Amino acid sequence: MRRATTKGFKRTSTLLRDRIRSAGESRGFAVTRVLTHWTEIVGEDMAGICRPVDVKYGRQGFGATLTVLTTGAQAPMLEMQKEKLRNRVNAAYGYNAIAHLRITQTAATGFAEGQAQFAPAKKKTDAPKDPEVVKEAAHVASPVGDPDLRQALARLAENVLDKNKHTKKGF
Repeated sequence: MRRATTKGFKRTSTLLRDRIRSAGESRGFAVTRVLTHWTEIVGEDMAGICRPVDVKYGRQGFGATLTVLTTGAQAPMLEMQKEKLRNRVNAAYGYNAIAHLRITQTAATGFAEGQAQFAPAKKKTDAPKDPEVVKEAAHVASPVGDPDLRQALARLAENVLDKNKHTKKGF
């Protein structure tokens, strides 16, 4: 039987998580929404040069401070668009949830926490598909009337058929 090494203690973060969340929601918003929907809130142009790091609440009244991480080269450009960025975040919540915006700079390389990667990862280039697989996938999707849906189903069928083809060979 394995004995617990914590001796009944819990991490402070697990004890305070619900209280912090309820404090944020009582002030009108959940912090995770800013983190999970950042690109939709601020747009691809700004999301490509910065990302949210932290939201801190003031002691009195409404309004929080949003800390945004960017590279040193982009910081002056972001500083000029600070009010536009704050307005976009507040528009997502419907009121002045963020009162202040703080910009933090980092290098593209360096400490593990400071490594900035704002652009989405590049997609891998797919190897050319087997013509038989493409033809069979098109045949499977052909009864669908909507052209966009037909094309999406054909791509899905290509992936499934290609995967099944490789697994049968023992790859």
